[in-house]
Formats: sequence, structure tokens, C-alpha cells
Amino acid sequence: MFRIVAGSGPARTLALAQLVGSVGDGAFYACSVLFFTRVMGLSPTRVGFALTLGWAVGMLAGVPLGRLADRRGPRRTAVALAGATAGTLAAFLVVRSFPLFAVTFTAYACGQAGLTSARQALLAGLVPAGERTGVRAGVQSASNAGLAVGAGLGALALCFGTRPAYLAVFGMDAVAFGAAALILARLPEAPAAPRANGPRPAVLRDRPYALVTFLNAVMYLNMPLLSLGLPLWVVRRTGAPAPVAAVLLVVNMLSVVVFQVRVARPVTGPVAAARATRRAGTLLAAACAVYALSGARAGVVATVAVLVVAALLQVFGEMLQGAGGWELSFALAPEGGHGQYQGFYGMAPQFARMVGPLVLTTLLLGWGGPGWLVLGGAFLAAGLAMGPVTRYAARTRTAPRAGADAARPVDTPICAGDR
Repeated sequence: MFRIVAGSGPARTLALAQLVGSVGDGAFYACSVLFFTRVMGLSPTRVGFALTLGWAVGMLAGVPLGRLADRRGPRRTAVALAGATAGTLAAFLVVRSFPLFAVTFTAYACGQAGLTSARQALLAGLVPAGERTGVRAGVQSASNAGLAVGAGLGALALCFGTRPAYLAVFGMDAVAFGAAALILARLPEAPAAPRANGPRPAVLRDRPYALVTFLNAVMYLNMPLLSLGLPLWVVRRTGAPAPVAAVLLVVNMLSVVVFQVRVARPVTGPVAAARATRRAGTLLAAACAVYALSGARAGVVATVAVLVVAALLQVFGEMLQGAGGWELSFALAPEGGHGQYQGFYGMAPQFARMVGPLVLTTLLLGWGGPGWLVLGGAFLAAGLAMGPVTRYAARTRTAPRAGADAARPVDTPICAGDR
């Protein structure tokens, strides 16, 4: 499988580490809420508060932990954070009080955010610029495969519904991240960046990169749409059976595993990335329009067919958006600063996860069909805006000096450090 999704060398090792960690993540996502309430004995309100707090702190921790990866070396940092994540998961096996739970989950969320930043910085340090998005697509395919396997294991634990079954899932998740740390340790270290030692992260002063990240945050609303908004829509607003939502999730995951690398292959520069994002916005808007039709209650078979068509439009839009966003996140970052820049870009999906539940429940359950059209309009507007924003970002990265740098084409990855 790794030959298909990630080639060879560092790319394959990165994909293997992602696959192993994602198996644990898939099981964690399937069982965590029930573990926290049934095994740890916490109320749903307290669990919700701790999870919101933890993910919010984790989102903010991405930049400083990514900057640490730039300064100390991304491989060393990634290994340490994978080990720390394994430690927090093991701690869940013994923690029972709410304050300790909140602290432990916050540490887990910070470890996950920092690990993502460090892994992307490591990828950027070990893979040539023109190949990074393709390798990142392969890693994403491995991630989805691991999540699917892990979710299946989590489903087995849910079937048993016993305390030992839940404990076994969390123990397996801890072991998975420990194994991922050992796999990452096999990679060579990418060089650290002395210029990351300034008093303030450079990414916080990079307004064009912030705009790119914001537009991608809007596009990343497709993630809570799949996991939260769509299941609620299927159950409450269509005549389709409830398990159809799970089928659509499986369709999404398998499509990413099979097609993500192929979809990402033509995305090789900022211009191509902006084009891919524009197409993604169009596809996601079309998917929203088709989802709106599924609320017409035209019969079970017709409704399911409409939902499947919409889900296919959504997943191909998602894959294009992912490829475009990855390319821009790498191409617009300075060499040696990928940790902090990836940490900042990682705030986009985290922000979408935070605001998604409120936005989607309001639009889809409160407004119905018109809400789908508003959501689709947001996807389309973000996709269309990416072109002008990318050109603006490229201009800020065009060195004013005479010579080869001044004549560099826009579709070549340009470093912010060249300004």
C-alpha cells in the first residue's frame, strides 16, 4: 500500500507513521465520548467543556510548538510530541477527576497540534519543494486508511460496551502513538533554522498567509459537515434511513484513499493551487445544492441516490481543496520556517471544527434548504477569492532586487524570507 500512496524513502516512512497513528485516532474518535462518560463517570456537559477548552488551547499552541520544531529540528520535536501524546492517552487510563481530565485532554490536544506542525515541517525539510504536495496527499491517503481501520476497531469496542473494551481502545491508541514516535525516529533530521530565534514568530506578521489560512478555514467547514451536519440532516430532514450517514462517511474515506494522490498530482505551484481551490469551491457549492434537494422527501431510493451524488461531489471538492491548501501552505512559507507556518495553517481546520457545530446546525437544521445554499455560497466565495489572495501573497514574496530573483515566475514556490 505504501508504494501506492507515498512512493519510497522518507515519504513512505512519513506515511507509515501517519497510518499507525491514525489507527489509534480512529478508535479514539469512535469511543472517546462514551469512555469519558461511562468509564470516567463525567457528565456530558463537563466533557463538552473540557473538549472545547482543550481544542482551543491546542489550536493556539500550534504556532509556538511549530516554531520549536524550526529551532530544535522537526524530527526531534515530532518524536518528542508523538511520545507526549502517547503519554496523555495512557494517562486517560487512570485519570478520573474532572480537573485532571481537563488538564490531560488539553495536553493531548496540544500534543496533537504540535505534532501536526512538526510532521509537516519534517516533510518540507526532507522532500523537494516540487514534490511536497504529492507526498502530503499520499500521507493523507494513509491517514484515511488508518482512520477507517481504527474506527472499525472502535466499533467493536462499542459493540462490547464494557469497561475493559474501552480501556483496551485507549491502551491501543497510546501504543500506536508510541510506535509512530519510533517510526519517525528512523528519519534523518531536517536542519534547524537559526533565524527562527527572533522575539516574535514571523508568521504572525504575514498578512497574506493569514488571508490564505482564513479562506481555507471557510473551506474546511466541509469536515464538520461530513461528521456532524450531514448525519443530523439525514436523520431530521430527509426520509433516508439513519445508517445512510455512515455509508456516506465510508464513501468519503475510501474515495480519499483511492483518489487523493491522483487529484493532487497536477497541483504544483501557487497558481495551480489557487485554480484547484476555485474548482473545489465550485464542487462544494454544487454538493450543497444537491444536498438541499435531498430534503424534498421524494422517496427513500431517490433520496439516497441524491445523497450519494452530493457526497461524491463533496469528496472531490474536499480533495481539491486539500491539495490546493497544502501547496499554498508550503509554497508561501520560508524555508526553515515551515514549523511555525504549518502551525498557523493548522489553525484553519481547528477553527472549522470549533465553529462548525454552531454554524452548521443553525444553517442546516434551522434554515433547511436555504441554509444549504448559504453554505454553498460561502464555499464558492472562498474558492473564488483564493486566486486574488494568492496573487497578492506572491507579490509580497517577489524580491525587489535585480537579477534572477526578480524574474522568478509566480508559479515557483517563493519564500517569505526573500522579501
